[in-house]
Amino acid sequence: RRKLRSEVAAAFPTLSTEQLAELVPNKEELNVIKIHSHKGEAITVYMNHRNPILFEVEKVLYPTVYTLWVYPDLLPAFATWPPVLQKLAGGADLMLPGVVVPPSGLPQVQRGTLCAVTLLGNRAPVAVGVATMATEEMLAAGMKGKGFAVLHTHLDHLWEYGDKSSPPTLAPLVTDCAAKESAGDEEELQGKEPGSICSPEPQQHVDIRDLSLKDRDTCAELLGKEELHENRAAEPAEDASTEEAEDSRTPQEQMDALFHQCFLHALKCKVKKSDLPLLTSTFLGSHMVSCCPAGKQLDIKKSSYKKFSKFLQCMQHQRILQVKELSKGVESIVDVDWRHPDIKAFVVPEGFSSASAAQDSKSEDREQVYHAPEIIPLYGVSTKMIPLFQESGHRKGSVLSSSEVRNIIINYVKSNELVDETNKNFVKVNAILCDCLLDKSEQDEISHLKWDELLSRCLERLQPFHQVTFAGQEPLVRKGNIEPIDISIAQRSSNKKVTIIKNLELYGLDPQCVANTLQQKVQASATISPTPGAKDRVQVQIQGNQIHHLAKMLLEEYQLPRKYIQGLEKAPKPGRKK
Repeated sequence: RRKLRSEVAAAFPTLSTEQLAELVPNKEELNVIKIHSHKGEAITVYMNHRNPILFEVEKVLYPTVYTLWVYPDLLPAFATWPPVLQKLAGGADLMLPGVVVPPSGLPQVQRGTLCAVTLLGNRAPVAVGVATMATEEMLAAGMKGKGFAVLHTHLDHLWEYGDKSSPPTLAPLVTDCAAKESAGDEEELQGKEPGSICSPEPQQHVDIRDLSLKDRDTCAELLGKEELHENRAAEPAEDASTEEAEDSRTPQEQMDALFHQCFLHALKCKVKKSDLPLLTSTFLGSHMVSCCPAGKQLDIKKSSYKKFSKFLQCMQHQRILQVKELSKGVESIVDVDWRHPDIKAFVVPEGFSSASAAQDSKSEDREQVYHAPEIIPLYGVSTKMIPLFQESGHRKGSVLSSSEVRNIIINYVKSNELVDETNKNFVKVNAILCDCLLDKSEQDEISHLKWDELLSRCLERLQPFHQVTFAGQEPLVRKGNIEPIDISIAQRSSNKKVTIIKNLELYGLDPQCVANTLQQKVQASATISPTPGAKDRVQVQIQGNQIHHLAKMLLEEYQLPRKYIQGLEKAPKPGRKK
């Protein structure tokens, strides 16, 4: 421990004796663990208070983000835009076009200097990296190219070893602003742009065409914020110039701004606290779409985010909302900060009156814009089936569609000349087909198989998978067959019956919305409770045998295929009074 403290003091000379004693305490428990990176590098991690505080690679000590949140000025810091964090956490290095140049200039560093990366407006570091060039070289290169080799970030696996806390909010240093405060006030009185006044956010002179692809989404978000700011501050006389500025943007930038506008509009006017948790697919399809201006259409593929989940991650980094995966592969919005400055400052666009917004909010439970997901059965190569599929380049765990399996089997049969010469409807069973498709009792009896039987036997012996595609989202591939929506009738006290519906979340249906809709349709009490034996799922319970109404809603209104609904046969028979 004494050796570690001396190594930390040598590596970070700015730490005082008291700070060293806090970071590497004498009596408190200090754990050391060994891990390996994706590149196979051996890493030593030092843990204190259940959080990693330091990590060592090739005998060089580096601080973690948990340490930098306590000592934010330990390393020279460079700021970037909030959405860039998602790229850094995914393994990307920080490119110079994504570095924000403040009015006071960049910190002076040399090549190989250990640096911290912060997000604009918050001094709490979110990443640790090594400068790939000196500050003078960065400026001489026109702020283009790779600036920092990132070693560790907030949200990465090393961060997950700790308590997974979020960065604190630390105000940027305002020393430069204080020196120019009087000049800034004079400029503001003279009607100059706010960007010319010294503020935590520097001037933005970066052309989006100069940015690398992985930094485009950052600028898109910035453009969205600037557009909202202009809408709030602009006078009617400036409408023409604003429209010209909007028209000058690329279609991708316009789509990003439209998503940001509809997002804030939906949170401010459509979503209530009682709606939470809210499926992200419901939020997009029901709430955001209804906030889209006439003549425009939301299309996530035409935005810089490409996936709605990435857009929501961006909003989560700004602490506007919180998204969690309550059931496997299905994300829900679990919390919204309605006091967030962006939501409070958002002004409802013209054509959306507050009265109509309130009316839409009340009728949201009654009229859900729901699109049934596309469900495709898939098949995984099992250990027993490897010999049959290895010729086509597939290994254990490869996931294939039924048509791909069919083509692979047909090519295998033809390439090995297994088609029966006398009857082409039959296939000769060779040693591999025998081992893969026949039971032990059949191996001495069956020498030929029909094409249909060959394919069906093959599909039966592959591992079941399925792919679910929700509207506006990327396909999700899960193991096993998808569980059907399960409808059952249970007996309660006083011989009363209740209808219980499970697994609605797997099909993108919000259980709360289904319960509200059913309650209004049948005028009976409906409640939601945790599903026994199923983690992070809930079930809907409604009084009486309501399978007739439920079947009509699921089959006709929601257009769900009957094969994915189990228990419809338990509906009360006509003519019997309950």
